Amino acid sequence: MAKVITFGEIMLRLAPEGYKRFVQADKFDVVYGGAESNVAVSLANFDVPVSFVTKLPAHEMGDAALNELRKFGVDTKLIARGGERLGIYYAEKGASQRGSLVIYDRAGSSFQTASPTDFDWEAIFDDVSWFHFTGITPALGDNVAAICLEACKKAKAKNITVSCDLNFRKKLWTSEKAGKVMAELMEYIDVCIANEEDAEKVFGISAKNTDVTGGKLDKKGYEDVAKQLADRFHLRQVAITLRTSLGASDNKWAALLYDGKNYYYSKEYLIRIVDRVGGGDSFGAGLIYGNVKGFDPQKTVDFAVAASCLKQTIEGDFNHISVEEAEKLMGGDASGRMSR
Repeated sequence: MAKVITFGEIMLRLAPEGYKRFVQADKFDVVYGGAESNVAVSLANFDVPVSFVTKLPAHEMGDAALNELRKFGVDTKLIARGGERLGIYYAEKGASQRGSLVIYDRAGSSFQTASPTDFDWEAIFDDVSWFHFTGITPALGDNVAAICLEACKKAKAKNITVSCDLNFRKKLWTSEKAGKVMAELMEYIDVCIANEEDAEKVFGISAKNTDVTGGKLDKKGYEDVAKQLADRFHLRQVAITLRTSLGASDNKWAALLYDGKNYYYSKEYLIRIVDRVGGGDSFGAGLIYGNVKGFDPQKTVDFAVAASCLKQTIEGDFNHISVEEAEKLMGGDASGRMSR
């Protein structure tokens, strides 16, 4: 199986214990994570050869992040070293009607200040079949957006499939800037992942008859979103994740996959949320896995949703599950009974 490359920033995640608020915290739990690194770890757990490309500081905190990736079998040989600091984000876990909260501290990080000369895409893309990044990465600055564009152009020149999760983050950039930058990148993308906020905030494409905050989703509206994205940017696949939030603690979770001809829906799961950070990333990893393994579209979306459903029951950014566990849930075993 040819290799997958993911490109983005891995950060130090600091979170108050349990469900404490930031103002209550006297200590923080430490894990590592970031959208594209989360995808890389998921794929490594599925035994897909995967390399994560980023830039880390050449000191002990950079080493710590590097070692965390290595622990799960992610290839780190292509990571550039240099700069001053590792990006940080703070995560406060929500419960019931109180939503989760994220605060970024990543300005001036090694990755955020990276330059095009840090990455030799000709060498990076040697024997690679798939390249993945998210909209979070170009949102970090014009320099990083330029690096993404260079990578996408090189990937297409080498006939590598390119996927992108739009992942709009209003704390990182405006809708106007996101729309302008992402429209240029979309020219090189084959597979797009989005949710209702991403499509609307980035490209002004909204799902009809849908009220996300009120818990009302209209499937036909999302079919229209997927088709508009596919038609506008000549995409091979569009995946739309469908989250019905009954509160921070309980969500319904499903997805739609459109291949330019047909719409494929996964089954819907009711999840008691343990940690929803990385839920979308684990879906993206499952979608990539289904494609590189040659699954049909229905099996692909079913696998991706099952894998991401299980992720949201796991603490931290990374999805610590196996292919077999996702397939067991796909097969209908959602009992949660003890295995012994």
